[in-house]
Amino acid sequence: MTARELDAAGITEPGLRAAYAHCRRLNARHGKTYFLATRLLPADRRPAVHALYGFARWADDLVDDLGTGAGPAERGRALDALQRCLDEGLRGDASPEPVVRAVAHTASVHGIDHGHFADFMTSMRMDLVVTDYPTYADLQRYMHGSAAVIGLQILPVLGTRVPREEAAPHAAALGVAFQLTNFLRDVGEDLDRGRVYLPADLLAAHGVDRELLRWSRDTGRRDPRIPAALAEAAALTRGVYRAAEPGLAMLDPVARPCMRTAFVLYGAILDAVRDQGYTVLHRRAVVSRRRRAATALGGLARAVAARRSARPPVAAHGRTLCPARKESP
Repeated sequence: MTARELDAAGITEPGLRAAYAHCRRLNARHGKTYFLATRLLPADRRPAVHALYGFARWADDLVDDLGTGAGPAERGRALDALQRCLDEGLRGDASPEPVVRAVAHTASVHGIDHGHFADFMTSMRMDLVVTDYPTYADLQRYMHGSAAVIGLQILPVLGTRVPREEAAPHAAALGVAFQLTNFLRDVGEDLDRGRVYLPADLLAAHGVDRELLRWSRDTGRRDPRIPAALAEAAALTRGVYRAAEPGLAMLDPVARPCMRTAFVLYGAILDAVRDQGYTVLHRRAVVSRRRRAATALGGLARAVAARRSARPPVAAHGRTLCPARKESP
């Protein structure tokens, strides 16, 4: 299946094919919900999405220090090295790092604004030193780089039926909605890493603070103030989904089933959090396999129908996107 995707995208150079395949494996391992949705894209567009998410996943893992024991200073140096590698790759220099090689190629082929990568790295650096956010406005500044720009990076790959700048705010909102969903689902795990992403003022309105969350996490005991605060965070997140939803209809029809499926599956995580009584400090909320399968099957039916009637999508400034692109020499 990977070879078919790479062939469809016009990626023929062996080293570049290996780089994209590496990114695909990263996404299959770490991003199960979005990886499932990505399978609904036309084959030629999947490698670029894997490259963008693979890079984001790799940088995030550097920051989170998954099992290495590295302190903030060492992780900062790792990010510095990644930044240098990324800068060189975006300038057109061949990178020995497969993830950087793939993402730089994707940025070149699809004309992705390099500023989005700079904003992303800024937010990754924030995770080394910032452990909480006093207000939602503070959190939004972080999420611009950590989530909104991911939506903006992917938009040129998906293609749109309207000028790209019209769809961009909705794409950014969808990235934020997905991340807010993850923050709510992972509040216990993030607390173990020393971080509280939910805005402090939202929590405080219900009498909740870091100490109460830590007490509940450590003791397994519950306090009614915590689910009340988490329910408000879920309501805020659903509002962001509503802001993002009009953008789905602006996408190229062959890309809509993928993003609609991701939209539904991430929303289902919010449903699972609610249905288990907002007990995410004690157990992870998951979407049932049955619901995931049913959603994916519906998306597949829509994807097949869209491809049968496909016509080239419109890129920025009204240009037409080509269905397949060759790698740069």
